[in-house]
Amino acid sequence: MSQRPDYGIDAPSVIRNLFLASAALAAAATFFPRFTIAHIVFILNPGFYYTAASCAVAGALMLLYSKAGKLRHRERMLANVSWTGAEQVLDVGAGRGLLLIGAAQRLTTGHATGIDIWNAEDLSGNGPQALLHNIELEGVSAKTTVKSEDARRMTFADNSFDVVLSNLCLHNIYQKPGRRKALNEIVRVLKPGGVAVISDFRHMREYARELRAAGLRVQMCPLNWMSTFPPLRILVARMPA
Repeated sequence: MSQRPDYGIDAPSVIRNLFLASAALAAAATFFPRFTIAHIVFILNPGFYYTAASCAVAGALMLLYSKAGKLRHRERMLANVSWTGAEQVLDVGAGRGLLLIGAAQRLTTGHATGIDIWNAEDLSGNGPQALLHNIELEGVSAKTTVKSEDARRMTFADNSFDVVLSNLCLHNIYQKPGRRKALNEIVRVLKPGGVAVISDFRHMREYARELRAAGLRVQMCPLNWMSTFPPLRILVARMPA
């Protein structure tokens, strides 16, 4: 049986904690509905069950995104590029290759480069070997390059890429000045007439402001509540020709 690519579980520790919180809240409400501390009686109300259920549902939806929803989300992102097959593409925060491979599959004479520093907290099994394995399974090795680089300090020359992609990456840069550096790097390496497609669940208005200030034309795609959890916005920024 042929192997299928594995794009990992996003935010595995968050999903684990949601399920643990759900189990703990449900157990507390079931086995300790009434208890006393220092002569004070505590009664756990039914709201604990509702909160437990909410945590479980949130964890299940995040798991569903990792197993199926992220593939649909990838197609939504890539549909914002008018592909010719000759593009030079950069994936910022390539992870295990979801966007990088999707872009490479659309290329003929073009090439796709993925950069990352592979933080294990962001994605299960995150690492360059997992990425390279997926690239091999998908048959796009000849059209891809993988580099270990920080988004804030790229080594590429100015105006190197026709398309820059990034999904669930930039929010992991916790300080605003760092995110600004990463966005400025995206602008720097983007060719005139090029397009950047960025998706995240935080800081999207911040990204839009920074890119507009850099002179790009920015469009925010409508939020699709049915495709992902948490809901992910898609931003399309075009560099003037």
